[in-house]
Amino acid sequence: MSDPKVKDFDELTSFLGDFGLFQFLIIVQLSLAAIPSGYMGVIVVFVSDTPEYHCKESISSTRIGTDVEQRSWIGPDSCSRYKLNGSWTETAGLGNDTEQCVDGWVFSTEIYSSTVVSEWDLVCEHAWKVPFSTSLFFVGVLIGSLVSGPFSDRFGRKPVFFFTMVLQSVTALIQAASVSWVMFCVLSCLKGLGQVSNYGTSLILGSEMLGPSARIKFSLLAQGVCYGIGYALLPLFAFFIRSWRMLLVASAIPGLIYIPMWWVIPESPRWLLQKGRVEEAELVIRNAAKRNRVPVPEVIFRAGQCLELMKDKGEEERTHTYLDLVRTPNMRNITILGVFICNLNGNVYLNCFISAAIDIVVTVATGLLVNRAPRPTLLFCMLILCGIMLLLIQLVPEDMLVMLQVFTLVGKVGVAGAYIFLFVFVTELMPTVVRNMGLGITTTAAFLGSIVSPYVIYMGVYSRVLPYIIFGTVCLMAAAAGLLLPDTRNSKLPDLISQARPIRSCFCCCPKKTAAAQSDATGDCKERNKSAFC
Repeated sequence: MSDPKVKDFDELTSFLGDFGLFQFLIIVQLSLAAIPSGYMGVIVVFVSDTPEYHCKESISSTRIGTDVEQRSWIGPDSCSRYKLNGSWTETAGLGNDTEQCVDGWVFSTEIYSSTVVSEWDLVCEHAWKVPFSTSLFFVGVLIGSLVSGPFSDRFGRKPVFFFTMVLQSVTALIQAASVSWVMFCVLSCLKGLGQVSNYGTSLILGSEMLGPSARIKFSLLAQGVCYGIGYALLPLFAFFIRSWRMLLVASAIPGLIYIPMWWVIPESPRWLLQKGRVEEAELVIRNAAKRNRVPVPEVIFRAGQCLELMKDKGEEERTHTYLDLVRTPNMRNITILGVFICNLNGNVYLNCFISAAIDIVVTVATGLLVNRAPRPTLLFCMLILCGIMLLLIQLVPEDMLVMLQVFTLVGKVGVAGAYIFLFVFVTELMPTVVRNMGLGITTTAAFLGSIVSPYVIYMGVYSRVLPYIIFGTVCLMAAAAGLLLPDTRNSKLPDLISQARPIRSCFCCCPKKTAAAQSDATGDCKERNKSAFC
């Protein structure tokens, strides 16, 4: 039977209150860091856009007397031009034969003064390099999702958070001075690594310092909205900064300005306790109490409480790895389910802004609903909405553009809400000892989907309805899987592997347990039995 004197982290720090000056400052400081993450992931829309182009004029000169006759000719498409038949005379002229743009291309400057496409002629036979450089950004995202978790769980949330902030900012700055496409691609990969690692680690850092109520305000209403603001600011700045190099320079500045916050933002006290650094954890809590102007107990974390709170009984101190995500049945189920679940035409600036505005509105709406409905039910509704829209949109005739855009935006609402909500949900499901790794492995699965999706879309060349059927079916399957996840509404963050909650079953019955264990599980069973899906 467990020691009744042992309390968890939330109970030991309850004297701080749920929301005070300390919590407010943490929410503001960490949320501001989401603004650069909001635009770093989509800045490629403007940096790598392809302006209108055609072959450079070819000049043929033949002296007729003392005059030089000149003529240029453009081909039937942007990647070829007509060849001259013989010398230029009144009878000689253009034939039907074409040739490649051997003299290069001329790019329109109506929208952009320059992009990487016009910088290195990434068109025609070199057009594949544009999506390839974007794919390398997501390769960096995949790598960052995998490595940031173990590094954060081993070296601390704060060092990884600030290192990745520096990484994404400095790589953007150096990328602006790229002298070749290869250099640009390598830096894109590093920037992707920094962007996803920074956002995920800031979410973990804030969630571990805040109580349940303040945690939701931070992860959805504050951080999610700031991420959307960063996304919305991108088309505004891109509209006034038409050069890709200067746009990258401008994108790096906010992150570099943020670096002095190192001396203001503390390390996660939960992580410090998990590492046995009790004095440092107490210092963080005492500074928080000072900010909130509340009295502090003489001893906050007693040695015995710390060891029993942050380590499973009978378990020697060790470094946790990705294997811990599948070592026990509860962790295995949560990890597998988390992994499984995770084109407007016209003005590019307006479309980007509309997409960002939808993200902001959905984030606020999700934040308002998240404590009013069970987590699995909310996730189910979001994914079902997206899946239904995808299956219905294939039935809309192509000439009904307004209807197509309405269905697209409604589907966007569903998928945006589910994506934002999953970050919060997974953070609440994973124990402290593997939380960053758990979030990393699920976001890795999400970005694998980002890499695969262009190839699914390409199937539309052969069958217009096939991509919609595939995406819609996957959404419906993910919605059904989401119902199996345990509800974490108004719950404390788990600290140990043994505290991971079991998935829900359609029978919603609690297994036989000891009296003490049954007492601990009573609340969870009641919640499951209340569910409309049981």
